[in-house]
Amino acid sequence: MSDVEADTSDPCTLANDDSHQGLRIGAIFIILVTSLAGTMTPIIFRHSSSIPTPVFDFAKYFGSGVIIATAFIHLLAPAWDELTSECLSGTWTEYDWAPAIAMAAVYGIFFAEVAAYRIGTKRLEKLGVNYSSHAHDETDAHAHTHNHDPPLSVDTSVPAHQHHLHPSSSNIHSHSHAHEDTDPRLQAISEKHLKHDAESGSESETVNQLPSNAEATAQLVAVGVLEFGVVLHSIIIGLTLGVTDEFITLFIVIIFHQMFEGLGLGSRLAVLNLPKKFHYARWVAAAFYSICTPIGVAIGIGARNSYNGNGATANIVSGILDATSAGILLYTGLVELMAHEILLNPRMMKAKNGRLAYIFICMLLGSGLMALLGRWA
Repeated sequence: MSDVEADTSDPCTLANDDSHQGLRIGAIFIILVTSLAGTMTPIIFRHSSSIPTPVFDFAKYFGSGVIIATAFIHLLAPAWDELTSECLSGTWTEYDWAPAIAMAAVYGIFFAEVAAYRIGTKRLEKLGVNYSSHAHDETDAHAHTHNHDPPLSVDTSVPAHQHHLHPSSSNIHSHSHAHEDTDPRLQAISEKHLKHDAESGSESETVNQLPSNAEATAQLVAVGVLEFGVVLHSIIIGLTLGVTDEFITLFIVIIFHQMFEGLGLGSRLAVLNLPKKFHYARWVAAAFYSICTPIGVAIGIGARNSYNGNGATANIVSGILDATSAGILLYTGLVELMAHEILLNPRMMKAKNGRLAYIFICMLLGSGLMALLGRWA
């Protein structure tokens, strides 16, 4: 009789038991706290003079490595498994959809970002502000927004209709020329400071500089793309935790996963140079990320008796969302974080070898730890 039942049972159906019910409910609050800790810490200490630059750099570039590993290990690989499941049939078995969907997401984000910058640039030109999105252009806000570079300022020495965006280092340089006939020692000190700033990529800021609207828009778009991919992923893993029978192992892994991923997102939010009217944006973004996984867990607990995480519908929905998130984070990690922050950043290319080596080690450490967590989740 048991053999007949085994033969007629659906191998794609999961029996969700009610084990660890109390801990599942507690996981909602535990993951919320750890996510908030990872995301809020860089924001809270962004202006603290007691936090040395290498520590903040560690959080920032460690987070970059986490994001890249998340795309490959925690999103693309599961999407491939879900969309090649033996529980699927028809068109889903005739093609490897996971990489195709990820590729489509990469192009989708790329086209959307290009359109956003073109539309934004035209609107800024109508306001008399020249803005370029080319990395080699010295006025490029987008190529420097992630690196603590001094915010862009508007030159008020020319009429309003002729305003151009200038890096603050250019303003400092022009001031040094104003003193060159009065005291050669002041000129030498100024030139020495500028040379050190260019070589080390220092992040000094002047008091009265405010970020331009172009820079604020560029930063918000880049971080918005990053958060969109991370949030989709967070909801999925929360739902999985709420219904899985392998709860304990996955719970421990997700605690570290959300903390590391939050650290990566929080370090990006912390370095945003936003106008005062947008200061709340970083806090809202951090809170939104932190609540997504707990919401997913709560939904999973409520749907345990009716949700089949191994069914065809669940595999298709999870696979599509995972593949889409993978494409988004791949674009963000490789283009926004690696290319714009390092390869296309003139300051970083002039930085000392020791600083570059430190940055590379931080990125590899973040990717390595997240790849290791992929052993269990």
